[in-house]
Amino acid sequence: MTHKVRTAVLISGRGSNLAALIEACRDRAFPAEISLVICNVETAQGLSVAAAAGVPTRIISHKVFETREEFDAAIDSALTAAKIELICEAGFMRIHSDDFARKWQGRMLNIHPSLLPAFKGIRVHRQALDAGVRVSGCTVHFVVPELDSGPIIAQAAVPVYPDDSVETLQERILAEEHKLYPAALKKVAEGSVVLRDGKVVYL
Repeated sequence: MTHKVRTAVLISGRGSNLAALIEACRDRAFPAEISLVICNVETAQGLSVAAAAGVPTRIISHKVFETREEFDAAIDSALTAAKIELICEAGFMRIHSDDFARKWQGRMLNIHPSLLPAFKGIRVHRQALDAGVRVSGCTVHFVVPELDSGPIIAQAAVPVYPDDSVETLQERILAEEHKLYPAALKKVAEGSVVLRDGKVVYL
């Protein structure tokens, strides 16, 4: 493969999905490469994951910007400088400005630990347990201005057991996330999945 799509991963935490994406990209046939990791938390464990893999990192703290728009502008500048073509959000705990989401629409993916449209936002596993659902899972979707509402690329389901805790459910879903996200990135990077007129199209 002559060109691997230059992909940035945005993180705020431990970087387990980042590690899964980096591992997938080690395959010479995989159509993407992780070219940059941007993190808004300077103590995040995910920075060590990136460093161990030799991936360049940028710490851009949201705390030094007065507005969401200024924060996103700094991120956008770093992405542009690194010639990034796709973005994968992996536990990035900030909501983007509408302009940023629109600029990268169709080129920005997020993974969410529920079967969207169920259980948007935060404390997702707690929401699932409180609702008494018997199936949960994870969703990879294109990012749009509305939170956790973008067109769905792929989903994976897991059972929810009566004795599940937040931790056990999270662990079961996370195992599926680590398989689903690389698979979804592959489809978008190779061009077999695109966002067209607000809908996901499989080519």
